[in-house]
Amino acid sequence: MNRQLGALFLFSIIDTLGFGILIPLVPYMADRFGARPELITPILGSYSLCQLIAAPWWGRLSDRYGRRPILMSSLAGACLSYLVLGAARNLWWLLASRMLAGLMAGNIAAAFAYASDVSTPEKRAASMGLVGAAIGIGFTLGQPLGGLLAGADARTANFVAPAAVSAALSMVAILLVRFLLPESHTPEHRRAHPDEPRRGSAKLLRERPALAFMAGATLLVTYSQSILESIFAIWALHRYGLGPRAVGLLLFGVALPALAMQGGLVRVLVPRFGEAQLAICGTLTYVAGLSTLALSATLPMTIAGLILCGAGLGAYNPSAFALASRQARRGDRGAVMGTYVASASLARVLGPLTSGSIYVLWGPSAPFLVGACVTLPAAWLVGRLRAARGG
Repeated sequence: MNRQLGALFLFSIIDTLGFGILIPLVPYMADRFGARPELITPILGSYSLCQLIAAPWWGRLSDRYGRRPILMSSLAGACLSYLVLGAARNLWWLLASRMLAGLMAGNIAAAFAYASDVSTPEKRAASMGLVGAAIGIGFTLGQPLGGLLAGADARTANFVAPAAVSAALSMVAILLVRFLLPESHTPEHRRAHPDEPRRGSAKLLRERPALAFMAGATLLVTYSQSILESIFAIWALHRYGLGPRAVGLLLFGVALPALAMQGGLVRVLVPRFGEAQLAICGTLTYVAGLSTLALSATLPMTIAGLILCGAGLGAYNPSAFALASRQARRGDRGAVMGTYVASASLARVLGPLTSGSIYVLWGPSAPFLVGACVTLPAAWLVGRLRAARGG
């Protein structure tokens, strides 16, 4: 089991490193092609719209055919999307690359289902935290690396090199799965634990109220997170005149504390406080970070807000994944995690669709304030789960 989790940890780092490289760059690409803020953020949201459609389907396929085929297929699609993005010369090609990437984004749900497969119930939160830490490392290193590859000046930024590096990393991740990651949901396991009767996401949420609470809480948290991610580069460009390199380094301020939480502190805090209590504390810390960003007028205050956001997300995400995974049975873990991921994908559609308009209509601080107000009820939803089932 340790070897399997170690291979999964390495895979998740390489996979999300390629994805993270491009996060600070897409808004600058759209700006170069002449898009306004209220159009740039929906382009970012197109990825999540397609992921929302595809994630439950990928999850069910991983329950039926195993985790490895899904991981490799989705990585191949991601590789192609990076190549399309690197070749983009207008908004339509940029949009096509993001939509393709979203449709092929089955790897996150499959990775968490894999971690659930190879973990005992008492160690599941730690395993989820390990995968979350790997994802955090990928984002932590990817965003500043993307900025360094693109350059400091938004007007002359190089977008081909980051896309090529991301595509190459996807190929490395495919080889890693092929040769180092054994199947966790083997044919023998599938025969011993056959698929649960097929249920759509809506039916799963109706039948398992605890899953609905967690999906709702994660929808709210991820909505505000997607607002932050989609508008921050535009906000930083307009407020401070910052280019891709500086924005990548600032986003490091979110990723680093999240990584510290997921990689180490969660393992210490969960046994003491429980996943539900930790998720509530993470939500409130994240709200404090968004509020600090909304009020910030200097770079030090901006960095402080980003650090609080990262610490809050680092506490919330692995705890929420562990709580959601408890609602799965052996035969439908992929479907349950796909449904859970789909709630986050819906939020990542709604956030970018609204953040640009909020920014234009109500001012630069408004997206962060709206995100804080929307996130706060997530603590209540997790509290309901804790009261009903214990944390």
